[in-house]
Amino acid sequence: MRSRTYYIVNGISLYRLFSAPIMVVLIFFRQQELFRWMLALSFLTDAIDGTLARRYGVSSIFGSRLDSLADDLTVVAGVLGMAILKPVFFRQELPLLLILFCIFIFHLIWALKRYGRQTSFHTYGAKLAALLQGVFLILLFFLPHPPYPLFYLALVITGAELIEEMILIRVLPQWETNVRGLYWVLKRRRNIG
Repeated sequence: MRSRTYYIVNGISLYRLFSAPIMVVLIFFRQQELFRWMLALSFLTDAIDGTLARRYGVSSIFGSRLDSLADDLTVVAGVLGMAILKPVFFRQELPLLLILFCIFIFHLIWALKRYGRQTSFHTYGAKLAALLQGVFLILLFFLPHPPYPLFYLALVITGAELIEEMILIRVLPQWETNVRGLYWVLKRRRNIG
C-alpha cells in the first residue's frame, strides 16, 4: 500500500491539473485578480510537489508524468492569460514565442515517436526553466509593466533546455525520469563503457 505522502504529493499535482481549466475560464471572464492568484499558487505548488516526492522517497513514473502534464497545462494557462489579458505584450513578443513553441512541438513529437510519451526528464535545466517561467508569469500579472529582462532570460533558458532534452532523446534509448541532465548521462555512459 502506498504511503499517505505519495497521495499528498500527487494530490498537489492534481490540484494544478484541475486548476488549469478553471484559470482558462477566469481568463475569458476577465477575472484577472483571481486568475493571477491561482496562477501564483499553481507555480508555488509546482515547486513543492517534486521536492516532497524526492525528500520522502515517493517518486513514481505516474507522479512524474502527472507533474509534467500539470506543468504544461499551467504554462498554457499562463500564456493564454498573457495573450488575452496582456495583448500588447503578447503581440510584441509573438515571433519569439512562436519560435519557442515550434521547438517545443518538435521536441514533443520526437519524444512521442521515440518513447511513446513526453519526456518528463526533469533535468536541472527544466527545473530552472520552469522556475524562470513561473516567476516571469507571476510578475507579469502582478507588476504594472512586463519584466522584459526576465522574459528574455526565461526564453533563452527554456530554448536551451528543450535543445538539451532533444539531445537526451537522441542519446537515451529508453525513457527515463529524473535525468539530471546531458552531462550526467554522458558521464554515466563513459563509466559503463
